[in-house]
Amino acid sequence: MPEAQLLSGKTVSESVYASLNSRITHLKEASITPGLAVILVGENPASQVYVRSKTRKFEKLNLYSETIRLPDSCSEEKLLEKIQILNADDRFHGILVQLPLPKSIDEQNVLLSVAPSKDVDGFHPLNLGLLTAGNPRFIPCTPKGILRILEHYDIDTDGKRVVVVGRSNIVGRPMSILLSLKRNPGNATVTLCHTHTQNQKELTRSADILISATGVPESISGDDISEGAVVIDVGINRVEDDSEKGYKLVGDAEYDSVIQKATALTPVPGGVGPMTIAMLVENTVEAAERLLSP
Repeated sequence: MPEAQLLSGKTVSESVYASLNSRITHLKEASITPGLAVILVGENPASQVYVRSKTRKFEKLNLYSETIRLPDSCSEEKLLEKIQILNADDRFHGILVQLPLPKSIDEQNVLLSVAPSKDVDGFHPLNLGLLTAGNPRFIPCTPKGILRILEHYDIDTDGKRVVVVGRSNIVGRPMSILLSLKRNPGNATVTLCHTHTQNQKELTRSADILISATGVPESISGDDISEGAVVIDVGINRVEDDSEKGYKLVGDAEYDSVIQKATALTPVPGGVGPMTIAMLVENTVEAAERLLSP
C-alpha cells in the first residue's frame, strides 16, 4: 500500500489566511477592524496556551483582540454582566468564552448570554439550531476546520461512510450533522459513537472516514480502522515522557499503527489544531462583514 498522506492543517490554514487578506482590507477601508473579545476564567494551563495562540494570530493579522482575565473565584453573575457589556461594545464582532469554566459556573447559562450575532464559536443554541437546519450562521471552529481540510485535499465524502467518535457539542455532534447535510463536503452516511456505544470497533472498521474527538490518548489503533481509511485526529493530548519538556503531544490515534493502514491522516500537532484558530479568525471576519450588508 502507498505511504499515507499527511493532511497538514498548517498548510491549509496558511491558505485560509491568504484568502482573508483582501476581505480584511475591504473591511478596514470601510473603517471596520474585525475584533474579538476572549474571556478567560481561572488559571487552566491548557486554556492559557490556547488563548495566547489565538490572540497572537489576531495581532499578526493586525486585527483587534482583547483578553479579559477573570479569577477562578469570579461569580456567574459577574461573568454574565461582563458578557452583556461586551455584547453592546461595537469594537467586538466576536466573543469567545474559553472553556472549560469553573464548576461553580453554569456553562449553558454563559453560552446563552453571548449575543448570537457575536457567537463566533457557534455554541449558542440558536446557532446550533441554524446549523442543524442546514443554514448555519457560524459553524463551530473545529468542525469547520475539518471540512476545510477535506476540501483542500479533495477527500470525497459523498455517499461515504463516516464514523465520528465523541459526541460533544464542540466537535462530535456538529461534525456528524454537517457531514450528513446535502452539501459538499457532506452527503455522507454518518454514525456517531460515544462511551455507551456497543461494538465500537466493528463500526470504526466500517468507516471510509474516521473522525476521533475523544481526548483519550492513542485510543484508536491500526486494528480499529479499515485498510485505506482516512483518519481525522482531533485529539491533542499531553503524555509524560523522558524528554527535556517532560511530555509529548499525541492524538487520539496511535500514529505508528494507524499510519500503516490509513491512506491519509492528520498529524498531531499540526493537523486539526491550526485550523481551529484559522476558522475562529474567519468567523470573526464574517461577523464583521455582516455590518456591510444592507
